[in-house]
Amino acid sequence: MEEKRILYVSSEVVPYLAENEVSLQSYEFPKMINDIGGQIRIFMPRYGNINERRHQLHEVIRLSGMNLVVNDMDMPLIIKVASIPKERIQVYFIDNDEYFKRKATFTDEEGILYPDNDERAIFFAKGVVETVKKLNWVPDVIHVHGWMASLLPVYLKHYYKNEGIFADTKIITSVYNLGFEGELNSELVGKMSFDNISKDITKEIQVPNYENLMKLTIDHSDGIVIGSEGLNPTLTKYIETSEKPFLPFATKDKVSELYTAFIKKHIL
Repeated sequence: MEEKRILYVSSEVVPYLAENEVSLQSYEFPKMINDIGGQIRIFMPRYGNINERRHQLHEVIRLSGMNLVVNDMDMPLIIKVASIPKERIQVYFIDNDEYFKRKATFTDEEGILYPDNDERAIFFAKGVVETVKKLNWVPDVIHVHGWMASLLPVYLKHYYKNEGIFADTKIITSVYNLGFEGELNSELVGKMSFDNISKDITKEIQVPNYENLMKLTIDHSDGIVIGSEGLNPTLTKYIETSEKPFLPFATKDKVSELYTAFIKKHIL
C-alpha cells in the first residue's frame, strides 16, 4: 500500500465529532494506511458544531470561491483544513453557510431530519470532487463512510463520468447500521435528475430512506466493507448477492491486515 493514494470521504470523523461507529472507523482506516506509507486525505462536512478554534481549522483561499449548482441554485463552496494531532493527516472540510452553519449535524433540536439533508449530501459530493480536482491529487481508491457521503459514488459514476482524472479510481463503501430514521426529502430524485442522473438510475431511492440509499451506493461501488457487527439483514443480503467483493465485519485487532489485503486483492 506504500505510496497508494486513498481518499476517505465521511459524514463524521473523530476527533471533530463525537465517537460512534462511523466517526471512529473514519479515523482508524486512514490511520492504518498512513502508518504503512500510504498517502491519505480525509474529507468531511464542516458542521456548525465543530469547534474551529479548538481544532485549528483555517480556510484555504486558493480552493474556496467557486459556486456549486444544487437544484438550479448557486451555492458558494468554502474549503477549510486542519490536521489530526500527532498523525500528520490532513482533513479537508466542505463548508457552506446555508447548508452547514447550523449548530447540529443531521437533525434539529427535536431530532427531526433537516429537510435539506438531500441537498447537503449533493453539495458535499460535488464539493469533494471539485476540491480534489483543484488539488490535482488523483486517488487510487476512494473509501466512503456514512450516509451524508453516500451520493459520492453515484455522482462519480454518472455526473462526473467524463472526468478523466477519476478514470482509474476505485470506490469502496463502508455500510453501517448507523443511519437515520424516516426519509430524506421526497424530491431528491428530481434534484439528481437536474444533474442528468436519470430516474432509471435513482429508482432505488424513490423512497429515500437509509436502507434504499445504501443499496444505491452499493450498486455504484467497486467493493464493500461491512462496518457494523450484526448489520441489518436486508443490507447484508443485498451486499452478499451484489456480486461486489466485500470485507465482512472484523474486530479492530484483525481489521488492519484484512483491509489492506482486501484492497490489494479485490480493488486495485
